[in-house]
Amino acid sequence: MTLRLDWLRRIYPRTKVSFLPLPFAIALFIFVGCSKKEAEVAPEVSVQVTPAKTGDVSRIVTAEAVVFPLQQAVIAPKITSTIKSFAVQRGAKVRKGQLLAVLENADLSAAATQSKGEYEQAEGTYVISTASSIPQQIQKAELDAASSKAAAEAQKKIVDSRKELFQQGALPRRELDAAEVALAQAESQYQQAQKVLDDLRRSGNEQAVKSAGGQFNAAKGKLLASEAALSYSYIKSPINGVVTDRPLYAGELATANQPLLTVMDNTSLIAKAHISQAQAVGLKKGAEAEIKIAGDDDPVPAKLSLVSPALDPGSTTIEVWVQAAKPPDSLWPGMTVQVSITAATAKDAVVVPNNSIFQTNDGANYVLVAGSDNAAHKKTVQLGIRGVTETQITSGVNAGESVITTGGYGLPDKTKIKIEATDKGEDANKLGDQAGDEADDKPDQKTTGSPDKKSPAKSGKKPTDKAKPSGSEKE
Repeated sequence: MTLRLDWLRRIYPRTKVSFLPLPFAIALFIFVGCSKKEAEVAPEVSVQVTPAKTGDVSRIVTAEAVVFPLQQAVIAPKITSTIKSFAVQRGAKVRKGQLLAVLENADLSAAATQSKGEYEQAEGTYVISTASSIPQQIQKAELDAASSKAAAEAQKKIVDSRKELFQQGALPRRELDAAEVALAQAESQYQQAQKVLDDLRRSGNEQAVKSAGGQFNAAKGKLLASEAALSYSYIKSPINGVVTDRPLYAGELATANQPLLTVMDNTSLIAKAHISQAQAVGLKKGAEAEIKIAGDDDPVPAKLSLVSPALDPGSTTIEVWVQAAKPPDSLWPGMTVQVSITAATAKDAVVVPNNSIFQTNDGANYVLVAGSDNAAHKKTVQLGIRGVTETQITSGVNAGESVITTGGYGLPDKTKIKIEATDKGEDANKLGDQAGDEADDKPDQKTTGSPDKKSPAKSGKKPTDKAKPSGSEKE
């Protein structure tokens, strides 16, 4: 025991060990040994940092989509007939109303000719009935009414004169009675003629015109039906576009309501995608978008033209349309592309790289800030819009603070750090994105509150050149 105390005096000459009790001396020896061991495993961790900056950040929604034409017509004949001839081939550009094919139509042409003759005959009858027959009947009735009225007035004068003679005793009663009977007959004839005239004026002309007009309209309808049936044998394009399909050949039978040709308008294309409900939040018609074609480095500018007002009942997703107003020749209907839609944008926001943001076990977001004391300080943050490479920080970090982008995964709070410079020609954000992608491959991105197994702070291995030992370890 005396030898051990002498050894302690040589190591710690300022400590009055000789006056301490033996148990306390042993405890001091153990404490000194443990402190030396802990100092040996407290290295500096090499990290890379980037300052939080102020700028614009946008939330981008990406999804796989299929390209469709905005307008497309699958043309099917309304009648079943043999194909007489085709006027276009597949790939031909056509105009709206252009003749594409002709079906056999000899019987339809004959029926249309017959209907036209019947129509012309009914038209002539209608003109005659309305222009000559009815006016003549009314004119005759007017003459009859006027004649019977004049006869009644003449007979009345005769009755008046005979009545005067009878009162003077110059005329017998019998002749006066005969004149009064003749007057009654004349007045009755006048009333009948007037009634016929009134009936012709009120309804006779209208009914006659209706009868003639009905026959004329029936013939006209038959003519229109036959002409329509004949027109069905001439297949025309309903839109401007390109013929993309023509499955039949001349001489084959074209069946009613079965596709004969397909015309697509490829001057305006849309990419249809189905996205989740969470991705659809904030999407508005007219938002900026891009269409990415596989193998083409230049994205196609587009806009969001439709957000479905209801969910797809089968997949519970929302259908969106991204329209390219001027699609390039490399964009074809039916191909699979990737669309990117700008859902929301924050102006002049505090942003940090995505790979500098971590999560705790309880879901809280935090970043590690490199302090002036060469230590990493954990700061809880509130996130705003998350962009492709950067995320908005609404609280917790100010612009200009240096956040750790590489080497911060699993790093405990207040760990000593050594800031490394970013390699020349390589952006720090890109390096951070690669580190973030590696972290995404792990089953759980949340930190456990303890250092990473690969971290020098947790492993008992001696630090490498990148993590130099602290000053206490040198002692």
